[in-house]
Amino acid sequence: MAIDSLLRLPLKVVNVGLAGFAADLKARGVAVAEVDWAPPARGDARLAALVSKLGALDSVDAANREALGRFFKAEPVLVDVRPAGEVLTRLKDRMILHAGPPIGWERMCGPLRGAIQGAIVLEGWAPDLAAAETLAASGGIAFEPCHHHDAVGPMTGMITRSMPVMIVENRTFGTRAYCTINEGLGKVMRFGGNDAEVLNRLRWLATTLAPALAGALRLQGGLPLKPLIARGLSMGDEMHQRNVACSSLFIRQMAPWLARAVSDSATLASACEFIGANDQFFLNVAMAMGKAITDPARGVAGSTLVTAMCRNGTDFGIRVAATGDRWFTAPVEQPRGLYFPGYTEKDANPDIGDSAIVETIGLGGFAMAASPAVAGFVGAGSAAEALNYTRAMYDIAFGRNPDWTMPALDFAGVPTGIDVRKVVETGIAPTINTGIAHRLPGIGQVGAGTVKAPLACFEQALTAVAGKLGVG
Repeated sequence: MAIDSLLRLPLKVVNVGLAGFAADLKARGVAVAEVDWAPPARGDARLAALVSKLGALDSVDAANREALGRFFKAEPVLVDVRPAGEVLTRLKDRMILHAGPPIGWERMCGPLRGAIQGAIVLEGWAPDLAAAETLAASGGIAFEPCHHHDAVGPMTGMITRSMPVMIVENRTFGTRAYCTINEGLGKVMRFGGNDAEVLNRLRWLATTLAPALAGALRLQGGLPLKPLIARGLSMGDEMHQRNVACSSLFIRQMAPWLARAVSDSATLASACEFIGANDQFFLNVAMAMGKAITDPARGVAGSTLVTAMCRNGTDFGIRVAATGDRWFTAPVEQPRGLYFPGYTEKDANPDIGDSAIVETIGLGGFAMAASPAVAGFVGAGSAAEALNYTRAMYDIAFGRNPDWTMPALDFAGVPTGIDVRKVVETGIAPTINTGIAHRLPGIGQVGAGTVKAPLACFEQALTAVAGKLGVG
């Protein structure tokens, strides 16, 4: 075709990259097809080169298949509930475990400080919250991450010796992981609550509910969790901000054993009532399960898969299989979502909690396609948009879990195995569904939403893995 004839044809444009160019053309009536593209590694030539070199190594893919295989081979079973001091052997007196990577009192956010004050009073180390604050600030309390003790904690993540923890055993690999019992929503310690109501509820969990659950679990020989998760996904849960189905399935499975284990009818009724009224009860079970699944992949040489994501309200941290227990951290981001009446984003604390372990195994924000109801709850938009969240996570996952499938995507497996190479190359950050805590101590939950993991963590991890492999 002659050039003059070509120029007389209606203009049709393919726009690659910046959306602003397409918007200007559309405003002038020009037909535009948009291609969502960005330069690899956000234009960082050094990181792009590392991604390319690691991608060319067959040994890295082999290591990732090994790590992901360990995820899939896991057989997590909820086996018991015990006081943390009995099973976390390195949890000492006057030590408090918290969510996220390591942090000192001087850098802690408001809700984390508030929860610590409450935990100190709960343990009897100080008579009131003011004295507890003085004790914590003076160095009289040791602080360590839950992850350093084979445990995970939601939001602030408080674990002390007297608190009961649920125990999930990975029967394939013989490992165990631990998490406290879910307190319910609103003003609770995991969101920084610390008044008498909060502390009395925690005492009831320790003295009444925990022994009941322990007795029931021992009688039935443990509760297998993978089949329960599979059913929950088919019933609309994503296991982070929506646990209605799995909490219901949990009490349905446990009720006959609770009836056998608990002789006092009032105690039995209160236990069943508490679990039945708590739509988020199963979240803590899913968290312990997530850690039990990922921990056997720690230390797989050459693997670029993420084994933990967590936040302490100040820092976001990840661990990667090839680098074992090393943390890669960056400032945590602010959640975006919906707020309870009377609260706005000005009240919100930056994101916090170990619960992103569920995204690490392909649930939560990665499984949003299975849970259209949660999209509205966390302010993520429509059911169609929930599908798009999951589709985006496929771009950064090494595989799909054949045991956990989503009806809305023709029973495709959830995207599993966050690959730091893919995160850095695409610039797509893992999406995490999350609760929102008030920035001040003592108030509690003020909303729910989504948050993105900071890309800097993954860039650091990529560099570290490349260094271990001699790639530069």
